[in-house]
Amino acid sequence: MKTRLLDLLIHVLLPSGLMLAGLIGLSHSIVLGAPDSPAADLKKTVYVISFSGEVDPGMAEFAARAQKAAAKDTDALVVINIDTFGGRVDSALEIVDTLLKIPENRSISFVEKKAISAGALIALACGKLVMCPAATIGDCAPISYSHEGVEMLGEKFQSPLRAKFRALARRNGYPEKLAEAMVSPDREILSVEKDGHRQFMDAREYNGLTDAQKRKITGKKTVVEKGALLTMDAAEAVALGFSEFTAASIADMLHRMKIENYTLIPVDESWSESLVRLIGRIAPILMMIGLAGLYLEMKAPGFGLPGIVGVSCLAIVFLGQYMVGLADYTELLILVSGLVLMGFEVFVLPGFGIAGFAGIICIMAGMALTLQNFVIPDPMIPWEGDLLAHNLTVVIIAYIGAFLAALLFLRYVLPRFSIGRQGPFLTTDLRQAHADSRDTAKVNAGDQGVALSYLRPSGKAIIHDDLFDVVTEGEFMEKDTPIVVSAVKGNRIIVSRATI
Repeated sequence: MKTRLLDLLIHVLLPSGLMLAGLIGLSHSIVLGAPDSPAADLKKTVYVISFSGEVDPGMAEFAARAQKAAAKDTDALVVINIDTFGGRVDSALEIVDTLLKIPENRSISFVEKKAISAGALIALACGKLVMCPAATIGDCAPISYSHEGVEMLGEKFQSPLRAKFRALARRNGYPEKLAEAMVSPDREILSVEKDGHRQFMDAREYNGLTDAQKRKITGKKTVVEKGALLTMDAAEAVALGFSEFTAASIADMLHRMKIENYTLIPVDESWSESLVRLIGRIAPILMMIGLAGLYLEMKAPGFGLPGIVGVSCLAIVFLGQYMVGLADYTELLILVSGLVLMGFEVFVLPGFGIAGFAGIICIMAGMALTLQNFVIPDPMIPWEGDLLAHNLTVVIIAYIGAFLAALLFLRYVLPRFSIGRQGPFLTTDLRQAHADSRDTAKVNAGDQGVALSYLRPSGKAIIHDDLFDVVTEGEFMEKDTPIVVSAVKGNRIIVSRATI
């Protein structure tokens, strides 16, 4: 009897109990939501970082801040929205290094309009690439600007860039040969069919195959002709294995990736970052104004408006470059040394001599260094030398422009401030005016003397063995220059150069 009851428990009740427990567990999972069920899908966070305009140090600084913001969510998807014709190579490489901190399975490049030159390098840094229907990508040959126009740089510059493209293509699964063809125009790239698979091959590599290897190739066509750089539209990028698909917008891209439940978080430039980028673009103009102000200050006694404007413009340039990490204490020390030397020239030493010249050189060197993130170019990074030469050229042109602008100001603008403007009130008043100063009462028009100091345009002069404050009509005179009194107006003694 006990045996029959035991068999009944084992063969009938026990399976029924297990089935009942399973049904209870299933109902519980339906109510609460099982981990693998679609109802348990969590909302996806999607960060959208937009790169537009010229690639410059300001964009690199923005990229670093945006990456840090997105890195706080380790499960978030990061979309890099790109629309740029390119820019500085060093800034593009900084942005690439920043984007490589994002895992390739969480980064997508979305080319909205164009990713040309440095923009193509940035686009290939992400794990996936998606393009709008009318977008283009490619043409990343390094170039420079000379007096003859745009000039493509040689193999010394192309080789490290090709290596970077090759590394990015290998990491993210893009065709390596085609990625290299974006940099160097001297390569002919072929698409060959072999054993039912397509592969891309350099023409020189194809010519090196044996006859037996060539017989295994069932199809061959030229993808990139020699002398041309690879530039693709959206359809070509899909066909050649770069782009995943073509999407009209980021929302359309996420829909095609079957990401429906998401929160879109745009990461845009702040107003301060936009201001810093603007300062970087107009830095040569600010430098020219700053240097012109300092030059005018050296030519005028005391310290006034030109000096304030000059120092302010140079300070704006330095602070702008400091914000993007290009300027540091070294550049600040050089600039301050230059300003100190200029101060000695203005307040202590007469005329323009070694201190003023050394101050100008220090300021120019400091300004050139603020435009780059290195002091001495690294021979292993060829574009640093080219960048240094470019920055020195910019500073020299700014100085020449400042010098010419200061001369024009002194010649045509300053003289207008040294005499009264013509008008009924001033004309009548001056004609009836009398010298009411004891000093000016001793001097008459036609009296001669000698300049005791530099007249720029005011200064000291000896007339009748007495010391007087005099002013020229905008003309600058050296010390010990013979002078003659042209007129006495009120308390002013106006002099001119005496003819011998």
